[in-house]
Amino acid sequence: MEYFKNTVDIKLVALDMDGTLLNNQGQVSKANREAIKAAKDKGIYVVLSTGRSILTVRDHADDLELTSYLVTVNGSEVWNEKRELVERNLVNTEHIQWMWDLSKQHKTRFWAINSEKTWHNEMPEDLHKWEWLKFGFTIDDDMTRELVLKELISRGEFELTNSTLKNIEVNATGINKARGLSVVCSKLGIEMENVMAVGDSRNDLMMIQEAGLGIAMGNAQDIVKETADCITATNEEDGVAKAIQKWVLDNK
Repeated sequence: MEYFKNTVDIKLVALDMDGTLLNNQGQVSKANREAIKAAKDKGIYVVLSTGRSILTVRDHADDLELTSYLVTVNGSEVWNEKRELVERNLVNTEHIQWMWDLSKQHKTRFWAINSEKTWHNEMPEDLHKWEWLKFGFTIDDDMTRELVLKELISRGEFELTNSTLKNIEVNATGINKARGLSVVCSKLGIEMENVMAVGDSRNDLMMIQEAGLGIAMGNAQDIVKETADCITATNEEDGVAKAIQKWVLDNK
């Protein structure tokens, strides 16, 4: 841990939201809020990098007075400081149709995000009229989840992650939070090695791997903890604030 503290020059902090920045009540704690402000005051970019769409990210970003980029829908979209779209990466509508059929076949719950809204356990009458960004399965039964995952993998056409142990998140192949952050870094003129990325789930793995400093939350999935450079406290214990303090503020 001290190695990273002493050698990585953090210029950008990338934060997952659910299970990371937000506590279990979906709120940003006072400590997290203060740490983010302190980082911003020192000229550090703070970027929300999340599986959520812009519709449920914008209010949090505005509330935190973030004036930097946003990476949404697991990297399917990148937004600039004016909340203007920089990049959008779509899932083919035929693939969305196939996954919807797959969910019906296995009787799973699902959600799907297009450029206008998030659909839960229902779909528009003509899904081919929409631009789709992500499809997600929520499956409580382990055996069913494995069957669905195997079918998805066999297609070889998707980026497969999760945000909880009970779900599967599907983006277009090659689209993930790390790729979204690389777009942000190129716009800002910094390198991924100057990024500290913090997360808790499989959809955070790539950004944790590719960042100069990857931090797993104390409540993170085991694979995330094994991949990360360091582990902070849980989302109920101000883990984001503690990570920013230790590896960013104390190092400036």
